[in-house]
Amino acid sequence: MTKRVALLYGLMCLVLIAIGFLQSWNVAFGIFNLCVISAVMALGVNMQWGYAGLFNVGVMGFTALGGLTAVLVSMPPVGEAWAAAGGDIALSLLSLAATIVAVIYARRFVHPALKLPVTLVLLLAGYFLIGVFFGPATDAIESIDPALSGYLGGAGLPVLVAWPLAGLVAAGGGWLIGRIALGLRADYLAIATLGISEIIIAIIKYEEWLSRGVKNVTGIPRPVPYEVDLIESEWFISLANFFGATEISDAASLFVKLCYAVLFVIVLAIIMWFAERALKSPWGRMMRAIRDNRDAAAAMGKDVKRRHLQTFVLGCAVCGIAGAMLTTLDGQLTPTSYIPLRYTFLIWVMVILGGSGNNWGSILGGFIIWFLWVEAEPFGNWFMSTITAPLGEGSELAQHLVAGAAYMRYLMMGAILLIVMRFAPKGLIPEATNRSTAMTRSS
Repeated sequence: MTKRVALLYGLMCLVLIAIGFLQSWNVAFGIFNLCVISAVMALGVNMQWGYAGLFNVGVMGFTALGGLTAVLVSMPPVGEAWAAAGGDIALSLLSLAATIVAVIYARRFVHPALKLPVTLVLLLAGYFLIGVFFGPATDAIESIDPALSGYLGGAGLPVLVAWPLAGLVAAGGGWLIGRIALGLRADYLAIATLGISEIIIAIIKYEEWLSRGVKNVTGIPRPVPYEVDLIESEWFISLANFFGATEISDAASLFVKLCYAVLFVIVLAIIMWFAERALKSPWGRMMRAIRDNRDAAAAMGKDVKRRHLQTFVLGCAVCGIAGAMLTTLDGQLTPTSYIPLRYTFLIWVMVILGGSGNNWGSILGGFIIWFLWVEAEPFGNWFMSTITAPLGEGSELAQHLVAGAAYMRYLMMGAILLIVMRFAPKGLIPEATNRSTAMTRSS
């Protein structure tokens, strides 16, 4: 098993090196950084599905929460917006908290026959109370220079602080959702998480006072230098000349990607270390036992729902961290780019291809699938242009095939999924069984 892992990872490294020589090192490291982020997302899904058998189709919702957290933590606050409506927003939050507390206490102490009507009355009263402050506040915030701001901004903290906080925010969302949805059957859980993901993304997309909505938040601070600053720095010019760089701008772009790569690899290594420790611990063995036979585990006294909630929260936290990393890399929050079905499908293909239940397999699947997703379009253009060359430039068939080359990636993803499910249903690096683990240790 160890030799197989080394071989597959070595081949992936060779492919990325080939991209560096054949296209450019900027392209190679750009793909590498996105592959690392995809690998982090795949690890989060693997924790839920591979450890506990939880079918979460709301991955993009928690990723979007991580991206929003990066904005709320790192962007500078908009002083005019806070001055105009900060107090009303605070009163809205206090009203929401008061409503929640009132509902909890009412359901705990009111006579059972009155629980439902009292709860409805309290929710209705809370709705109108919150609306008194919230509606005027959001209108005031969104009217302040909407072309440039129109939102509250953030806390102005270093963006690296946002990455662990994004994990905490996504974990909190996962806990709240898990408390509601984890009692459902697997197919209903999938539908529920997909619907909740759509709700989260819709809130980020349309609540402009919070995230600028479809206007996007741009200029998110970087944890690495800017290319413009590097080009004007004497030390970087000397370093680029030492390595024989012909274009300083290309060298600056490559240096920035290298800095991101170092940060992303550190985050991936930390998450991977904790994931492996958890998987090999008694807790990990218990989770796999619950996954394989939850009824037997429950009969042995295990709290299945509580353990499922733990795993669900951990997976959501990892996806939130990946979302913050992606937003930081892009330098902007684009709510319209979070398409639940499309990218959730990709993440699931990564986990299935690499090997469900195996962390090393999930990382490898993340690298392979995202690499193919990026390179499928240029490969499709080259392939279609090559096979249609004998038809001539005026051929309508040739033009149609070349124009449709961009859709090659969807065909490729579907084909990969079918081939893997047919010939390697356990993935490229299958989950280690007791026998294979023992053989690995003895060797």
